[in-house]
Formats: sequence, C-alpha cells, structure tokens
Amino acid sequence: MSCIGKNIKKIRTVKNLSQAAFAQLFDLARPSVGAYEEGRSEPKIDTLVQIARHFGISLDLLITKELTVNDLYGFDIFKRDLHPDHLLIKVADATEAPAYHTALVMAVEQTAYFTHRQEKQFIDGLPSLILPGEAQILHRAFEHTGSEMQYQQHGLRHGDILYCSAVAVDASQLKPNEVYVVLTQNKLVARRYRGLTEDGALLLKADNPDYDHLSLPIAEVTELWHVDGVYSTYLKSPSSLEERLTRLEALVRKLTGE
Repeated sequence: MSCIGKNIKKIRTVKNLSQAAFAQLFDLARPSVGAYEEGRSEPKIDTLVQIARHFGISLDLLITKELTVNDLYGFDIFKRDLHPDHLLIKVADATEAPAYHTALVMAVEQTAYFTHRQEKQFIDGLPSLILPGEAQILHRAFEHTGSEMQYQQHGLRHGDILYCSAVAVDASQLKPNEVYVVLTQNKLVARRYRGLTEDGALLLKADNPDYDHLSLPIAEVTELWHVDGVYSTYLKSPSSLEERLTRLEALVRKLTGE
C-alpha cells in the first residue's frame, strides 16, 4: 500500500466515511478508492489537490508522509463548519498570521482567489506549505505561470512556487528592482517593480525583454506580495561563464537604469 493510499484510508476512517461516500466527495468511482488504498493505483494530481484542499491538509504531507491520527487532528479536519461570513482581515491591515503555515494558491485556484480571497473558509481550504517565516507577517505562496520572468534560462519558470510576504498597497513601501506578486480584481502577475509612472501608476517590468512593461494604477491593486523565495523543480548548475555573464548583465542594467 502506498503512502498516498494509507493516508486516504486513514482520513476516510477518521472522518467515518465509507469508500462510496469518499468517492462521491471527489466524483470518483468507488472501486478507484479501493485501488488507491490497496496501492494498485494512485490518484491524479488534480484529485490529490482536491483531497488536500477539502480536508485542509498540506499537499506535500499527503503525498510524502504517512500521516498519523494525531497529525490529522493537528490539521483540524473536524472543524470545517466555519461561518461563511467570517472574513479575513485585509492584507494591508494584517498584523498576525499563523507561523510556518502558508496557504498555496495553485494556478487552477487563481480565478476563485479573485472572488474569495478574503473568505477564511476558502483560504483554510487551500493546500498549504510549512515554511519558515515571521509570525507577525502574513505569508502566501503562488504558483507562477507564464514565461515573462524567465530570460536565457534564468529567472522564474512556469510552475515555480513563489513564497511571498504581504506588503501594504502603498508605493512608498516598494523596493525598486524587487519582484512582487500584484493582484487586481481579475489579474495576478509577478513582475519586477521599477517605480512610478508620471501619472502615479506602478511600473512593472518583465525580466524577459520580449514582454512590454506593465502599468497598473494603484487604485486597481487589491493585494501586494513581496517574493521572498522560490521553489523550483528545475535544477541546472550554471557554468562559471554563465555566472559571469549574468553578473555582467545585471551590472549593465543597473548602470543604464533599465
């Protein structure tokens, strides 16, 4: 029996769900649940994400660790009856956040995030990462999409996970040349902050020169996140020549103010 199968069986048992009831939750055939639990097959990644989100369990733990009953109680899987009107405080006003527990917004969840980003029940239902961070600062992780921040095999790649800290929607708090995740009512982008335009909008630059600069009025920005770190499955050790060229390019950009 695989680790995933054991965890599914443990969750189902603790939640007092039959295989048929568990299957119905995730639009599965009952025999599929039995096959997962017996290690004869494993769920698709979309199904795993749904299971992790539904029970409030970290996706990486669901896949990599054989969970105990105590682990499951630690994820508060019995406490799913939060009042729908219980909203999160605005990001700009956040003073406290759970330490080391970071909600992960995958690409498939980004559309829903625009609408439900302030609903605590929705945020609690997202997959989560356990990463270091200051308890008084709100953190969030986003799956990066697109190639705008990748140039000559360097930078952010499609599918990378961006670990971010909340920043007030205030241009005076932003640091030039730092990378931020910027959210509007219908757009989520990762860009490098270059400064303000003449009319006071945020000027955001893609590292890939094939993409134009993006100008966003501050009034349209609903959330701002500073990218503190990146998790990537792409591993490529640059040669010494590549490293020198990268440093030289960075120096040229700094001197020319690009």
